[in-house]
Amino acid sequence: MKDPISLTTVKHESESFPPNGSKKRILVAPLNWGLGHATRCIPIIHALIKFGFEPVIASDGQALSLLEKEFPDLLCLSLPSYKITYATKASFFKLQIIFQLPQIYRAIRAEQQHIKSWITQYGFSGIISDNRLGVYSSTIPSIFMTHQLRILSGSTSWWSTKIHQYFIRKFQECWVPDSETKENLSGKLGHLDSSSLNLKYLGALSRFHKKAVVQQYDLMVLLSGPEPQRTLLETKLNTELKRFEGSILLVQGIIEKEQRISTRFNKTVYNYMTSEELELALNQSALILCRSGYTTIMDLAHLGKKAFFIPTPGQYEQEYLARELDRKGLVPHCKQDRFRIEELSRTGSYQGLKKQNTPILWKDLFSPFQSKRKF
Repeated sequence: MKDPISLTTVKHESESFPPNGSKKRILVAPLNWGLGHATRCIPIIHALIKFGFEPVIASDGQALSLLEKEFPDLLCLSLPSYKITYATKASFFKLQIIFQLPQIYRAIRAEQQHIKSWITQYGFSGIISDNRLGVYSSTIPSIFMTHQLRILSGSTSWWSTKIHQYFIRKFQECWVPDSETKENLSGKLGHLDSSSLNLKYLGALSRFHKKAVVQQYDLMVLLSGPEPQRTLLETKLNTELKRFEGSILLVQGIIEKEQRISTRFNKTVYNYMTSEELELALNQSALILCRSGYTTIMDLAHLGKKAFFIPTPGQYEQEYLARELDRKGLVPHCKQDRFRIEELSRTGSYQGLKKQNTPILWKDLFSPFQSKRKF
């Protein structure tokens, strides 16, 4: 891949001009921060295709690699990376993010340069940005998607929330992938007492469907998230899983060119799975051990699964979601440094996650892209 700052496609160079057909091109741009932002865009991309639009994907890193594998026939573009990394120690998490703010801001400015050029070059009729703060335009409908109307950052939560909402206001609408009712998944992250933001609640998004299949695994371990915490958790779990007597499926969450599969004793390991493979594996697993990322929570709720959460150390959002779902008696959780395999026995006294019944009204959501008024 070429320099991500240059205006170049990842593939399909011949399609770098406005389409001649009647289909409107919609740019779908998820943030590359773990894989959750990319995976929850998958049902949106499928819906755009179903309703006669031509989605174009833009991201960087593993998020872009995953979507390239999922949609090999779609035009894919490279955006500048935010280059977000986590601290090894939870106590340094916020400080490391603060140190990275200048590079994040530079990436946002570079995103804006890309968008200004791409709108003419590729003939976009609309934008859906999943937490990419610079992917918007004043000339075409631009949608921001997030479950974080509040950004939890400890003592600085008020400031981080105000900054985030400042960027959200640059978009025509803000989609929240959750129910607006009290029976929601995001809690205070995605629900405000009052707001002037133009909010639309979609209901929980998931690329998966519940299937009646025979159980194959007693435990599925689903790893994800930025380094180094992904590797630190995998290292810890490899030690703890030696004492687990049932069948184990471990998905490392590492998107590579080739899929790798290995089996040793009671444990099968994949470096990554496609959506179709992951859907089947989740349905075949009795219990899921994973991070408490919001997209993962939506997926597990859609499938009605029992789970155990280990939030990423120092990440306020995941820690909050894990505490809330534990408090509600849905999913137990434990801090990473305190986890022992025996903790999994606690899941028996928890309800597990349940599917929301909020229908997603795609036709209404996509109506801004059919509008003829200028922005």
